[in-house]
Amino acid sequence: MSLSRAELQSALAATPLFEDKTWRLSPEAWPLTADDRAQLDAIGAACLDYHRALENLYLRSAADKNLLRNKPLRAPWVADYLDRGKPPRLAAHARDSRNRGAFPAVLRPDLLLTDDGWAMSELDSVPGGIGLTAFLNRLYSETGDILGAGDAMVKNFHAAVAALRPDMRNPLIALVVSEEAATYRPEMEWLAQQLQFLGLRVFCLDPDEIFPLGSTLCFDVEGNPEKIDIIYRFFELFDLGNLSLTRHLHEAWEAGEVVITPPLRPYQEEKLGLALFHHHLLQDYWAETLDRRTRALLSALIPASWIVDPAPLPPGAVLDGPRVGGRALTDWRQLGAASQKERDLILKISGFHETAWGARSVVLGSDCSREEWQAGLDIATGDAPTNLHILQTFRKPRRATHPLFDAEGVAAPAQGRLRLCPYYFVKDGVATLSGALATFCPPDKKIIHGMQDAALVPCRLV
Repeated sequence: MSLSRAELQSALAATPLFEDKTWRLSPEAWPLTADDRAQLDAIGAACLDYHRALENLYLRSAADKNLLRNKPLRAPWVADYLDRGKPPRLAAHARDSRNRGAFPAVLRPDLLLTDDGWAMSELDSVPGGIGLTAFLNRLYSETGDILGAGDAMVKNFHAAVAALRPDMRNPLIALVVSEEAATYRPEMEWLAQQLQFLGLRVFCLDPDEIFPLGSTLCFDVEGNPEKIDIIYRFFELFDLGNLSLTRHLHEAWEAGEVVITPPLRPYQEEKLGLALFHHHLLQDYWAETLDRRTRALLSALIPASWIVDPAPLPPGAVLDGPRVGGRALTDWRQLGAASQKERDLILKISGFHETAWGARSVVLGSDCSREEWQAGLDIATGDAPTNLHILQTFRKPRRATHPLFDAEGVAAPAQGRLRLCPYYFVKDGVATLSGALATFCPPDKKIIHGMQDAALVPCRLV
């Protein structure tokens, strides 16, 4: 079964969730086979295992402890990389023993469908699209076995967040959206509203609506202060410095009055963690910490990645990185002389910066001029003392086919490239796949993200 263009347009127009947003429409959800579903389940478990291993790596590096059981391996430089440019209080908070085992409640890898299978370009800990995907799941629910159909995705999101206060039956949860992330406020308001319909205490708030009362955080409900038990923060950690709430947020957490998810642990939001997975000095650590199946899956998923660190090398040393003209690099800026084929690389800032989300810092070397590529390299090396960049092999998405409505409203097969964003909600140490958003872009687009000429659809099991 499929949806008509009129049905889709009517449903989208009836909700403020999509105000000022447009995209191509499709009569069908994206099909996933049983094998696809099994692989996505395995990817979710691997992403959580990666986070556990990254936490251990970061904490042992910060304490300059040995990383291996029976062999010497110390890497204090790992913590230096992950803490670079962060306020000291935030770095100290990340290392606080009370945060041990605190991981994001929602994990969303960005998966590109390539000729060699899935490629994971990013692992997002503060992902947008939760409300959007849940709405589309419901909208397409009569067209097949939708992944996360009905209220399933909404309920699983709440279950994962509410589980952070096991002492409470119905904790008050505030979905806090900063001005920087205001584009996503309508979908978070919609999500809060759906949970309220289920009798749950969930509210979407602006940071300025929250105020301290003693050691607690509250907001006003008809003239009365209501205590917040859990904050689901929908803002990146670089944005903390812009919020008047920040000091009170730390104090309430330290007093045990509020739980915050995703945790205020900036190393969990650095893309360079993916480059650490490939770092040649850390291979023994990952081999000892992750089981063979997980390590093999992550190795296949994560493209070859390097940290752009312009620190001077001793004479005769070369960089662990791509080659130019068959020769190893001694300076990252030498990549500026790479041919277009050799520039089939993605350059992007690692995190803790306003350009670190929404593909705003991404430079694809093979899709820009030599001058633009050199400018990107100059920015990356110049910013390194406070904001590191990573370099990643570009794995081109393959062409796929999916029906789309044309300008006359006729549905016909169309060519495009796919990014799949599965949403995993973490509860009791398990990452549960609860929905997935497929972004189907025109075939001429190299970097896939939400855009007017892309289609956004949920996924169905076939």
